[in-house]
Amino acid sequence: MSHVRNNLAASLAANAGAAASANGHRIFTEHIVGGFGDTTVLKGISLRIAHCSLTAIMGPSGCGKSTFIRCINRLHEEIPRAWVTGKIILDGQDIYGADVDPVAIRRKIGMVFQRPNPFPTFSIYDNVAAGPRLNGLRKRHALDEVVEKSLRHAALWDEVKDRLERPGTGLSGGQQQRLCIARALAVDPEILLLDEPCSALDPIGTERIEELLVQLKKEYTIIMVTHNIQQAGRIADRTVFLLLGEMVEEGSTSDVFTSPKDPRTEAFISGRFG
Repeated sequence: MSHVRNNLAASLAANAGAAASANGHRIFTEHIVGGFGDTTVLKGISLRIAHCSLTAIMGPSGCGKSTFIRCINRLHEEIPRAWVTGKIILDGQDIYGADVDPVAIRRKIGMVFQRPNPFPTFSIYDNVAAGPRLNGLRKRHALDEVVEKSLRHAALWDEVKDRLERPGTGLSGGQQQRLCIARALAVDPEILLLDEPCSALDPIGTERIEELLVQLKKEYTIIMVTHNIQQAGRIADRTVFLLLGEMVEEGSTSDVFTSPKDPRTEAFISGRFG
């Protein structure tokens, strides 16, 4: 444990200050139980997510990390035989209420997946403009503004502004992932979910994404699944540790990494399993 604590000390100190300044909470999950068919994956997760912060969800493969965040924007229910019980409260409203439109929820809660997935036949411009067009935006000058704003937010504009009509798949892996983040931001979400966004990237691409997320968390509520313990320590304000579908521990990243309450958390952080 000592070497982990020493390596992360500077990052943790900075994150602790950011977490303390977060104003209130945007999302409450209340006893979320979910799974597929006869298999229960999530076993009663209750969690509060702070406004304008980055929460990292870590744990070994198969612990329910991705299932949990898919429940938060109602993508989980799109999988055959998937089910979920409990409540997820967003700004005072249960997103699983009978009168709630899941499409509207997904506009409010954007999602970026593990592997970069630009639309293969679309240009860089059209990848970003796709969501606004689906929402009814048609005027070219308005689309131009949204595309530029989104690409700037994703720290990609300066790299692609002279080749917007080229295929998005022609970008590097790290650029493609930032393009996917820009595409998610283009529909003006309030919350951003990321499912291991750096797992398919090289160290340079990972560094650029991490730098971007540190900036974005000033404006957005971000929940990120990560298998990279060091990454959680570097950029997260709060960290959640899941194991076998249960929430073992949750707290400020500084506390979770330097003084975990549960021996299983310490064992995972120190690399003894996972």
